[in-house]
Amino acid sequence: MSKHTTNKEIKKLTVPVNLGSDHIQGSVNAPLNIVEYGDYECPYTGMAYPVVRQIVRQFGDKLYFVFRNFPLNEIHPHAQNAAEAAEAAAAQGEFWEMHDYLFEHQKALGNNHLLEYAQKVGLDIERFKNETSRHVYASSINESLKTGINSGVEGTPTFFVNGVRYEESWDLETFSGLLKKHLRGQI
Repeated sequence: MSKHTTNKEIKKLTVPVNLGSDHIQGSVNAPLNIVEYGDYECPYTGMAYPVVRQIVRQFGDKLYFVFRNFPLNEIHPHAQNAAEAAEAAAAQGEFWEMHDYLFEHQKALGNNHLLEYAQKVGLDIERFKNETSRHVYASSINESLKTGINSGVEGTPTFFVNGVRYEESWDLETFSGLLKKHLRGQI
């Protein structure tokens, strides 16, 4: 007998936040958390980027945000290299700077652009070139893809709020309203 998924079935994050490997903004002791599976080349993830930034500012110490790579390589030819660039930046302590730079320059993600961005965020360029050319972080990105697939991620961006997939619109008003309900204990 096969199990059929209904639209009413709650989808949960199957791999909890990992302090050692996830990219986290904010205090993990906050009552709210958002985990995003995103693709640096995806126009929808790009549209969600300023909304997420605003939510992080709005909720301050009541929220922490996690970004996980989910490059849709079949339709976004630069997504994998951009994710690898972000991971190479993370290895030098500059993940969030590179993350922001990639989304703010989403239409220019070729290898020469990634090298330019690495310089702009202050990375050790030789190390960056070495690690990205050898695809040092490809396996961790593949692992992120697997955890997303196991959690029911089918496209980007996909958000989980306190471990449950967020199915509503990710416009600021709707997303913020749901988070406020979480804080009031209404969800």
